Amino acid sequence: MGAIAQDGGLSEAEAARRLSEFGRNELPRPPRRGLLRILWETMREPMFLLMAGAAVLYLILGDVSEGLFLIAASGVAVGLVIFQESRSERALQALRDLAEPHVRVIRGGHERRIAASDLVPGDLLLVSEGERLAADALLLRGDMLSVDESALTGESAPVQKRLAEAGDAEVPPPPSADLTPYLYAGTLVARGQSSVRVIRTGVHSALGQIGASLASIEPEPTPLQQTAGRLVGILGVTALAFCALVALAYGALRHDWIGGVLSGITTAIALVPEEFPMVLAVFMALGAWRLASHRVLVRRSAVIETLGAATALCVDKTGTLTENHMQVAQLWSPQGEAADLSGVLSDGLAGVLRAAVLASAVEASDPMDRAVREAHARLGLAAEPLGLERSWPVQPERMALTQVWRADGGGRVAAVKGAPEAVLKLCGADQTEARTALGAVERFAAQGLRVLAVARADFDGPGPDAPEAIRFVFLGLVGYLDPVRAEVPAAIAQARTAGIKVIMITGDHPATALAIAGMAGLDVGAGAMTGADVAALPFPTLCERLREVRVFARITPDQKLLIVEALKTDGEVVAMTGDGVNDAPALEAAHIGIAMGRRGTDVAREASDLVLMEDSFAAILGGVALGRRIFANLRRALTYVTAIHLPIAGLALLPILVGLPPILFPMHVVVMELAIDPICALVFEGEPSEADAMRQPPRRKDETLFGPRQILLSLLQGGVLLAASFGLYLWALERAPVTEARGAAFAALVLGNLVLALSDALSSSGRLFAPHRRPFWLIAGAACGLLAVIFLLPGAARMFELERPTSAILGLAVGVALLAGSWTSIGARLLPRPRSAGGARA
Repeated sequence: MGAIAQDGGLSEAEAARRLSEFGRNELPRPPRRGLLRILWETMREPMFLLMAGAAVLYLILGDVSEGLFLIAASGVAVGLVIFQESRSERALQALRDLAEPHVRVIRGGHERRIAASDLVPGDLLLVSEGERLAADALLLRGDMLSVDESALTGESAPVQKRLAEAGDAEVPPPPSADLTPYLYAGTLVARGQSSVRVIRTGVHSALGQIGASLASIEPEPTPLQQTAGRLVGILGVTALAFCALVALAYGALRHDWIGGVLSGITTAIALVPEEFPMVLAVFMALGAWRLASHRVLVRRSAVIETLGAATALCVDKTGTLTENHMQVAQLWSPQGEAADLSGVLSDGLAGVLRAAVLASAVEASDPMDRAVREAHARLGLAAEPLGLERSWPVQPERMALTQVWRADGGGRVAAVKGAPEAVLKLCGADQTEARTALGAVERFAAQGLRVLAVARADFDGPGPDAPEAIRFVFLGLVGYLDPVRAEVPAAIAQARTAGIKVIMITGDHPATALAIAGMAGLDVGAGAMTGADVAALPFPTLCERLREVRVFARITPDQKLLIVEALKTDGEVVAMTGDGVNDAPALEAAHIGIAMGRRGTDVAREASDLVLMEDSFAAILGGVALGRRIFANLRRALTYVTAIHLPIAGLALLPILVGLPPILFPMHVVVMELAIDPICALVFEGEPSEADAMRQPPRRKDETLFGPRQILLSLLQGGVLLAASFGLYLWALERAPVTEARGAAFAALVLGNLVLALSDALSSSGRLFAPHRRPFWLIAGAACGLLAVIFLLPGAARMFELERPTSAILGLAVGVALLAGSWTSIGARLLPRPRSAGGARA
């Protein structure tokens, strides 16, 4: 494998050479849905089977032009479906590419963040608690790791890993419970952080050899899509039954069996709302793609249906409301010394900083550990010649990190850094010492600083087996500054206007939490609740307190879960952010789990519904706004689809029931379908949010996407257009030949469809000729052009069995279409819109 620098890792040139030699670090992906597969799936739909049946029947009867038209129209319809399916596939593929995990490596002596697929054998990889290993590797230095290998072995108990020694083999054995230095792709670091050297990648890794694929985004159908698929299947069977009944009734009553079969097929085509699954699939795929363009990655498509309904947003302070760029701002010692880092430190304060370095991870990934090491290096303080022997990570019951170092003379140095209460307890501080230290903590916290305490112990021998048995000496406090993000106050105000409660949950001191919350614009009037308060309150009382309190401090992960459950019990739709291993239960419990993409662990990402690719609060609000837009547009599209099928089916069926000449034949219905599909997929999906979408309260939790209100509106819209078109047909029959009356009714239906689509798509502040409506006008132009061709070309008119009506009747048809298609939009603009009830206290 060649020589590898002890600390500097591979050079970029060597990494590129090895990438070319060994290939990308990825497993074989499942095959994409190709053109033939999409074509086969499309041709099995009831709509296309019916269209094919009608084309064959026309050809058998010798009506070649009608048959060829239906075949051509079927081809165009299939092409439209393939276009939309391919568009959705491209969007999903883009999401998979965005979802590719990233790793931290040392290359050329510098830490870099690269795509996991760019890892090569020999890379120096940095791993920490909660990360899933991207390749097989050898543990070089750092902590002894505890690794969950259940993905490979099925054993749930974590396995301990030791540091590599000189005699260890280069080729790792199969995973086992033995104490070895070998790490395997796909396994999860349960505890510790270390540097490892990559041994095998891609298909050569242990994971690649068994052909597994983990943590990939799979476009599973949402519950709504599954329901729509079942609905279309049921309606397809119903339509075929109607087809048979209409054919039998028509043939028996009129003694025209051929006409009966054509009328039956026409009715069946009109009855099948095959756009439902297509609309849902397109909206879900493109909705996820739009969210990704706002740096919000969707892991579970069903969350798009929920996102716009969020009423409570629980966020962490660090990295979400703040910049997550920690700086050591203040140091304090029990002797009363306090100083920033702008001057020369006293021996006591320098000792505080040195002990803080010893209590920080060697391969620092935590922002506070990084800040301590940066401050130590910037001040030029000498490093002690020590070797790390063991460490005890932060635990819920002991909120402090302890590390034991081995000195050259055989002595030991232990250092601990963590929550002041936890460190003071480890030091056995008396009341006076504790009161003095906590007073300094309060002063630091009131300035918005995050405060950690530091202690140290020097002793001989290997030392005790637990930090509690070490006799620590309290040295002082470190105050960290993490400024509030510039965009957060405006985003908090937007959330308040949108009726969303913003609740800050942090492990910090209550005074720090309140100071930062005030800077961010949160309502701090009710004060802060601590983890102890949460644990002490009965659950019903906690639910009541959550209606007022917006700041929670000193909260443990299990208490996060309790807060989420209390909010849900109180009827809130909860979005929860998290980044750590222990946040996974709360993320799973929330209606919308949001993981931090940059600093979040793989465990948090796998438990979440959304991943923020930029750890920013404003990105969450942008996702909520986009969720509201997607939901509103999808609702409009489904309302339109349902509404337009009513007049199509009615005009196909009513003449048969009342003994009149038929209005629609299969060609007419196919022309309508050719307009409906692209309108749904292009026009409605591309509509922007209404101007006041984020000034309205969230929709009710029990409000369905397509419920009774939308069904009633669809029936009213479709019923009015049906009554208008059929009434026009009856009126024209008394004044003109049946072919002209059919032409008038068909023109009213085509134009009414376009007007209805525009009416349903228009937002309250929408402009008719806005740039995003270009697809609609192109579709409308094509539909009107086709209608003109049918009326003006005798051959086309004969094929559609209609004639161009007189100017008076045609003008009436246009007027009927405009009024029947737009009456709801006109009413909505004339009637005053109800005002928002006001936002929630954020």
